[in-house]
Amino acid sequence: MKRYDAIVIGAGHNGLAAAAYLARGGADVLVLERREAIGGAAISEERYPGFTYSSCSYVCSLLRAEIMRDLDLPRYGLKIIPYGSTACLMETGDRLALYPDADQTRREIARHSLRDAEAYEDFMRDLTRQVRAIRPLLLKTPPDPTSFKWRDLMGMKEIGEAFGRLGEDALYQAMQFWTMSCGDFLDRYFESDVVKGAFAGGSIIGTALGPYSPGSAYVLLHHVMGDLDGHVGAWGFAVGGMGAISRALAAAAQDHGAEIRTDAEVSELLMQADQVAGVVLADGEEVRARTVVSNLDVKRTFLKIAPRAHLPDDFVERVAAFKIRGSSGKLNIALDALPEVPAIRHDPKLMRGGINVGDSMEYLERAYDDWKNGTWSARPYLDIFLPSTLDSSMAPPGKHYMSVFVQYAPPKLATGPWTDDDRDAFGRTVIETIERHMPGFKELILDAWVRTPADLEDQVGLTEGNIFHGELTLDQLLFNRPVPGYAQYRSPIRGFYMCGSSTHPGGGVMGAPGANAAREMLGDLKRRAA
Repeated sequence: MKRYDAIVIGAGHNGLAAAAYLARGGADVLVLERREAIGGAAISEERYPGFTYSSCSYVCSLLRAEIMRDLDLPRYGLKIIPYGSTACLMETGDRLALYPDADQTRREIARHSLRDAEAYEDFMRDLTRQVRAIRPLLLKTPPDPTSFKWRDLMGMKEIGEAFGRLGEDALYQAMQFWTMSCGDFLDRYFESDVVKGAFAGGSIIGTALGPYSPGSAYVLLHHVMGDLDGHVGAWGFAVGGMGAISRALAAAAQDHGAEIRTDAEVSELLMQADQVAGVVLADGEEVRARTVVSNLDVKRTFLKIAPRAHLPDDFVERVAAFKIRGSSGKLNIALDALPEVPAIRHDPKLMRGGINVGDSMEYLERAYDDWKNGTWSARPYLDIFLPSTLDSSMAPPGKHYMSVFVQYAPPKLATGPWTDDDRDAFGRTVIETIERHMPGFKELILDAWVRTPADLEDQVGLTEGNIFHGELTLDQLLFNRPVPGYAQYRSPIRGFYMCGSSTHPGGGVMGAPGANAAREMLGDLKRRAA
């Protein structure tokens, strides 16, 4: 029976990144994916004839440039098109647009507040300083602050130096920023509610926090720490949908010798004494390996697959307490034509960027109130894109594909589990919200694929539908992610590792957890072989 150096559980983008780096490092790798297609949440699907949906994740910025270069992903067809602008649609029929050009953005903000236009430069400067402090840590293994090992001491020194370079004022600000609410942070700069609302959207996407919840300021930072072509905070569309990222990672892994099997669900770990020896598939097949790494979230990994007898009680308790709270839904919509958006009619290039619904802090906070009460938001925050305006492969000529990310929707309703009727009602709420800002929109719909957090859990494997595999709050970041003492991608079981977004540096289509885990695994494999 063949014995692999490494088995990767789950062909999400982090699992594929780990497989590619492992195989590139000389390991014999097998990837096992329970679904019939690879990609996890980074997947492209044709549900309606002629249309390609980015069915879960939908825009790209966080994918690390280092990974793109290391694995030469453009060679495997990956191309990212920057989209640049974002328009926040207002209830009054107006809009606030944010452009790649800072001067153009300042002029737009000045229409709403001259004071805020002057404050914009200070806001972006301070936000960028925080980004520059955290970005060098993304592809690093978090140090253990309780350890006296040389690598951990040097790691703590590196973190200290990264923040020390900020300067005294910015260092104090960083200490506040990581714990404060986005609302409090924005209040320091802006007076206009629409300006604050436009920026605050990034602080709530994918998280069970409101804009005035402590910790939401960091979520805003998480959404601007990426880059495209060296432009910090820029976002874009993957040509062919987000599945193009997964396909490129898979091709890179296979080029280096990795095997990928679909329709191969792992049910449990195979153990030999206190060490992992492989996996057992749902059909009973045993596959042997020297090491195993899980791309699943921490709860699915240790509460469903790992053998309880081999896990310390306190570790299991911390895993059970790890916050994975679903708060989002997704609609993928096929349109017969490009919709009319009166608020941006005089600047049609805004149709090629993000279009947000949620124009004030009160709007966002009240949407969060509905989630806390166990129902979807009656007036939801929407993050809308029309990728087909820049990528003609997404829809037939003259037609368009719309991606709609929805905040908020709970994983379980106050009335109980989601039903088909609930899903339909949720979808109607979202479509009616879009119709208010895009008159005639409903008549253009050819297909609307509505997904609740429960659907994202059942179909994609995201616990509670949480797109980040866990909240991005300070108690769950760096050496606390997923739990203290186990932030270096290893688990209590010898030879068993983690590479999903429950590990540092967290969620989004970034690839860093997979790359970091592979580096640790390769080091351990070499030490064991010595």
